[in-house]
Amino acid sequence: MSVCVGVAFKRVSKSYWFDPDGLDLEEGQRVIVETSRGLEIGAVKIGARHVPEDEIQSALKKVVRIALPEDYLQERENREKAKEALAVCNERVKAYELAMRLLQAELSFDGGQITVYFSSENRVDFRELVRDIAGHLHCKVQLHQVGARDQAKMIGSIGPCGLTLCCASFLTDFAPVSMKMAKDQSLFLNPVKFSGVCGKLMCCLRYEHEMYTEARPKLPQIGDVVRTPQGQGKVMDLNLSTQIALVELFLNGEEVSFPALELSVEKTTKCTDCRGCSVDSLKEDADEAVIAE
Repeated sequence: MSVCVGVAFKRVSKSYWFDPDGLDLEEGQRVIVETSRGLEIGAVKIGARHVPEDEIQSALKKVVRIALPEDYLQERENREKAKEALAVCNERVKAYELAMRLLQAELSFDGGQITVYFSSENRVDFRELVRDIAGHLHCKVQLHQVGARDQAKMIGSIGPCGLTLCCASFLTDFAPVSMKMAKDQSLFLNPVKFSGVCGKLMCCLRYEHEMYTEARPKLPQIGDVVRTPQGQGKVMDLNLSTQIALVELFLNGEEVSFPALELSVEKTTKCTDCRGCSVDSLKEDADEAVIAE
């Protein structure tokens, strides 16, 4: 195991392991680290700890030093230069009439390389553009195409909930989100209803999915014939988050809500449509009971 600290290079981004090289570092401190692109400035997000070798994905690089006042000044200057470089890039993109939207530009700490992020619906041949921009900026240039989710993360916005997008405020990784998650949560299967501003399924569908998948096997399902404190009935609706079931009673056709855990499923054929044969027979038994009374 190696002693490492986790360093992130953006406010909301993944942390990478670095060798503290004997420095006493605390969370929140700004540091200069050695990376594959040269020196970079970042913030310590995870304090020193022992990390198994299999969790270190590449050769462990070192923290060079704690950031100095002149490093902060260099960082501000780099941001201004990146804005100017982005404006130059936009001009050249228009000149080449390329179907791409430039999103953000980043200048390496030593100023030797600029990375420009862009979005496009199709693949773009930007080789000639890169050579042109490099000639204007006199440094190494990389163009990086990003997807819809990364675009929303970079730009930022307000979600349907009225809060800042999760990806722009705290999510460091994009986990897969599927239609099955929406189905498990009994949402209407219309992707427009639960898609984010990026056009993809909302990341928050994952937050409660584990609770839904754990609760579902323990509760009766819609269409089950159950016994309630007021007699037999059919489950018409089920709220998995509150674990409340809406049951249509066979005795009088009234729909009553019950705690789902208090219901016992009858050992009978599950309804496959509005009125299955087993339900009809149970309703007939209920009607006969009323007549007998």
